[in-house]
Amino acid sequence: MKTTKVHSTTESQSQREKTHAYCSGVLCVSVSLWWILFLGYTAQAQQIRFRDVTAQAGIHFTHNNGAFGKKWLPETMGPGCAFIDYDNDGYPDILFVNGDDFPGHAHGGATTPKLYHNNRNGTFTDVTRQAGLAVPMFGMGVAVGDYDNDGFDDIFITTLGQSHLFHNNGNGTFTDVTRASGLLGPNEFSTSAAWVDYDRDGKLDLVVANYVQWTEQTDLYCTLDGAHKSYCTPESYKGTSVRLWHNLGGGKFEDATQKAGLGDPTSKSLGIAILDSNADGWPDILIANDTQPNKLYLNKKDGTFEERGVAAGIGFSEDGVARAGMGVDAADYDRSGHPSVLITNFANQMASLYHNEGNGLFVDEAPQSEVGRATLVTLGFGCFFFDYDNDGWPDIFVADGHIEDAIERVQKRVTYAEPSHLFRNLGGGKFQEVTAQMGPAFAAPRVARGAAYADFDNDGFLDILLTTNAGPAYLFHNEGGTNHSLRVKLVGTKSNRDGIGAVVQVTSGEGNNKDKQSKMLRSGSSYLSQSELVLTFGLGAQTKADAVEIQWPSGQVDKISSVSTGQTITVGEGKGILGTRAYSPPPKSAK
Repeated sequence: MKTTKVHSTTESQSQREKTHAYCSGVLCVSVSLWWILFLGYTAQAQQIRFRDVTAQAGIHFTHNNGAFGKKWLPETMGPGCAFIDYDNDGYPDILFVNGDDFPGHAHGGATTPKLYHNNRNGTFTDVTRQAGLAVPMFGMGVAVGDYDNDGFDDIFITTLGQSHLFHNNGNGTFTDVTRASGLLGPNEFSTSAAWVDYDRDGKLDLVVANYVQWTEQTDLYCTLDGAHKSYCTPESYKGTSVRLWHNLGGGKFEDATQKAGLGDPTSKSLGIAILDSNADGWPDILIANDTQPNKLYLNKKDGTFEERGVAAGIGFSEDGVARAGMGVDAADYDRSGHPSVLITNFANQMASLYHNEGNGLFVDEAPQSEVGRATLVTLGFGCFFFDYDNDGWPDIFVADGHIEDAIERVQKRVTYAEPSHLFRNLGGGKFQEVTAQMGPAFAAPRVARGAAYADFDNDGFLDILLTTNAGPAYLFHNEGGTNHSLRVKLVGTKSNRDGIGAVVQVTSGEGNNKDKQSKMLRSGSSYLSQSELVLTFGLGAQTKADAVEIQWPSGQVDKISSVSTGQTITVGEGKGILGTRAYSPPPKSAK
């Protein structure tokens, strides 16, 4: 068995900062040596690896991209995936988006999305048909949110064509309400989506990314080597605007794209992240564009947005090039109090790690970071910040895979199947790639696309769900961790029921070593995918959080003191803790 590198996760924020602040001349060498010795001394703290439990969990999903030899552009883009606790039992279930055969080119029957119910014992059961989700469509992405505030999360699936809204009936079934909700009509090449209460009226609205104007009839011939057809870049096609659906209540939506200021036909959008980039309490919208400048729509608090992507420094690379933005996420990875941005890009472009300077500007730290160096050659899609080792510092996961299966014929150092990237946050803005140390299955090359995270077995550590194009899905179980964590589930009253848009701050430690972490509960992010709607706070060696503060979208602020780790707390807006659930003990074969 391959030996896994061990990570110390007990060092405080002040210790990490000192490691970087005290480096000068000979002292830098001594501090660096001290840091290495410190890590080695506490090396037995954790031996984390991600184990492939897909088959053991009973997951048997293979993506159908519809390919039949013509290399049509939509074939290579999907699929997305999601964690959704659709039956409210506290254990996240799994949804896979699927493609379909193109008309006249059937392979062997229609394919549909797949819903797997979490059996709460490490296994899942396919319940797609009985849930009412066996609906053929050329699916792309998914967003999860309770749009009607009935206490049950609903599903929006983006497609090539007519996207679908499925209402959760609360009894294990879903109803397609696309027509009844007012969403019927647009036939677009839709990609990622996110629920967001942009006007803070307590009802979730929906923002949908659209890629390019493509049809079977307008497909273009492109080639890499002059002899064989290849997939065209989006530069070959006209762009199209994102779409914003305003929630009117009563299960109805209206198209608010133009009046909200989001109409831009030049966009070629693949990723969406919701963040409060300027800390004004109102959700902003970040769009990752492919070969067009990325967009940052600042919320003007009156139902409209102002585009500031280029002015903020995230529109282009540092040399002024509009890159091929795919996936996107946002998090306060350095505890600066401001959310920074991660965007995955095409091969030979490296990922973007835009640090939020707190003054309206972002600076790309990737070129000076291992994040940039390690992602230069790979092509990234799904991505997210998450604290895989529960040390209180958001780490980075990137799912990789090229779009062209013949790329090695023309670019020798680029491959079709590629390993994913896992970067451990060392503090002080530094990251270290640890992919190879997570186990051989985790580090294997794949043609990956969507990615999401959740604690699917209630053990307090975040697991990873991964999809591949025209291939199987993978579920990776996070094993070997010993650090403590606290999980927070929100129930809004004046705010939307899920608490999407709420900011939770957790404080732990004593004296000068107090640590403060802040996370926003968000729909969307990654690429075509949705992670669980529960916040996990890693607390290292701490066994309690001294304070938990929730800033709800309504403006309500709730504060809770002295909360023990090792549990999920459910917090109601203005009501305090509604319930608790202790973590499950790890099975003997795992942690």
